[in-house]
Amino acid sequence: MVNDFSLKHMSLSSFFTPVDLHKLSPKKYSYASNMVENMTINSGVFPDLNNQVFDIALIGVLEDRHSVHNKGAALAPDAFRKKFYQLSVGQHKANIVDLGNIKAGHKISDTYVALKLVLMELIAKNITPLIIGGGQDLTYPQYMAYEDLEQKVDLVVIDSHFDMEENEEGTIETTSEAYLSKIFTHEPNYLFNFSNIGYQTYFVNQDHLRIMDKLYFDVHRLGTLSGKINLVEPVIRNANMISFDLSAIRFSDACGNANASPNGFYGEEACQICRYAGMNDKLSSIGFYEFNPSLDTREQTSTLLAQMAWYFIDGFYSRKQDIPLQPKSHYVTYRTNLKDGSQELVFIKSKKTDRWWMQVPYPKGLSKNERFHLVPCLYEDYQIAVSGEMPDLWWRTYQKLI
Repeated sequence: MVNDFSLKHMSLSSFFTPVDLHKLSPKKYSYASNMVENMTINSGVFPDLNNQVFDIALIGVLEDRHSVHNKGAALAPDAFRKKFYQLSVGQHKANIVDLGNIKAGHKISDTYVALKLVLMELIAKNITPLIIGGGQDLTYPQYMAYEDLEQKVDLVVIDSHFDMEENEEGTIETTSEAYLSKIFTHEPNYLFNFSNIGYQTYFVNQDHLRIMDKLYFDVHRLGTLSGKINLVEPVIRNANMISFDLSAIRFSDACGNANASPNGFYGEEACQICRYAGMNDKLSSIGFYEFNPSLDTREQTSTLLAQMAWYFIDGFYSRKQDIPLQPKSHYVTYRTNLKDGSQELVFIKSKKTDRWWMQVPYPKGLSKNERFHLVPCLYEDYQIAVSGEMPDLWWRTYQKLI
């Protein structure tokens, strides 16, 4: 067994197995515009991350020991590559590196530490990791990679469930059904906000829904997003990290998951969510989990997952560096008051993208350096404020600042 100390002092290349391009039928990738011809791939020689410029790093994780009812997800990375490598690189010059697959450790905790350390180093180098798991329990080490950054984290999870289950003894294990509880109870707590996109009520424990409400977390039911996928854009725009469970997509569009349901997001909606994620200037890691190739009829799910990653990359290279008030001349400020005059609400609109933010003031004495917190919002939130009412997003954000 390898202990945590020795893991921390291993070189990054020690965690990975190279990509076997021959096994992935390279004859299919003969076009100069294909992804495989426009990426740096660890096929035996580990890329130099210090002297080469990369924007995105593709990472496979060969781990599914804690993927509940979905064994086979460890095979996902290469099944994904088989389809992803065939896609056109698009209209942007992409600086993408495929580091290969993180090997499963002797114990699952070894895999977690390896993934955490890899992500820490990549994020520190300003390289955005794109993780292909593996079980969704890998969200926990993805989150733990932010521990040494000493900053609050906004986590967005696309999932039909709230993964907060306890075992029969009432204790919490790090599994694909319980990793959120591990994140919520971790000390020190540096989670500022959690958002769920796409939960389905019949899968959700009502006590867990009350916990979300008590903690002022943002949860968005699948039904409220049906036909209105644009509503998720400000939620996605607020994330530092994203975890996408493939079971959030309906079975007919992504059958390669043992927990897939008849209901869920359509494939094109999943791709739109991924493009929103790519366009988020503050997002620094994204993970796609629970794809199980052994259940993937006609390789439909691997094709969809490859397209989702493609849309993320397309969004990444379409970023606008749309950071509010930098410079001020690129933004318009709107002010309005509640009906009772108790509170002035301030909104910021980007002239470049027409995107909106809301200023939520810090309670007195809680922040010496900043007077307000900026939270992405919709034009509809501004309309609510103009009518004299308090937007729910403003109130929930203020409660988290207290």
